[in-house]
Amino acid sequence: MKVGITLPQFRDEADTALAAARRAEVLGIDGVFCFDHLWPMGQPGRPALSSGPLLGALAASTSTIALGTLVARIGMVPDDVLVEVLCGVDSISNGRCIAGIGTGDKLSRAENEAYGIPFDPAEVRRGRLGTVAAAVSSVGIPVWLGGSRPEMVELARATGAAVNVWQVGTDRVAGLAEQGVEVTWGGPAGDSLAEATATLRSVADAGATWAVCAWPESLEVIAEAAAAIR
Repeated sequence: MKVGITLPQFRDEADTALAAARRAEVLGIDGVFCFDHLWPMGQPGRPALSSGPLLGALAASTSTIALGTLVARIGMVPDDVLVEVLCGVDSISNGRCIAGIGTGDKLSRAENEAYGIPFDPAEVRRGRLGTVAAAVSSVGIPVWLGGSRPEMVELARATGAAVNVWQVGTDRVAGLAEQGVEVTWGGPAGDSLAEATATLRSVADAGATWAVCAWPESLEVIAEAAAAIR
């Protein structure tokens, strides 16, 4: 199982996130991932770096680590623009992009409404998600679909994508893996080496191919925990 981290992007400067990605690369962490939010969940007064420009800067300042979205949301930009952003990141990073994409949900709806961005019905968003996933996958970029509802699992099968689940138990990860789809997990891994190692081991044992740790207190702890389970 590969191990990544989310970056500290809920701020008004990019230097911290870029430095974290470079440090993660040195430590042997497999990937760094960017959220696609206009503000931290439930905190509209705080800033958030846009994922597309940040990924471009990451592509220019790293050389081996995977770069991903977790997840880019359908409707935040036109679908063709989203495809071009992901393909562009993949091109300038020499094939290091992972396209985590999703439909958004009721928790993120307020962001759309605050900026006058339409929030289509769920079935419309899923249809658009399938089109974007197929376009990105067709050029060889790995695709992760956010969510574990049956409709998302079927869409993952149809497009050859993985499903990405955030902060769910290992029973759910194992259940999805048993359905024959690739599963990637994200969430807090724990602050201590013992906690992080136990979390990553349980996620790996459940069948996940990636674990993306929410921005940790110590990158060194995550790197050591990843090494311990390999």
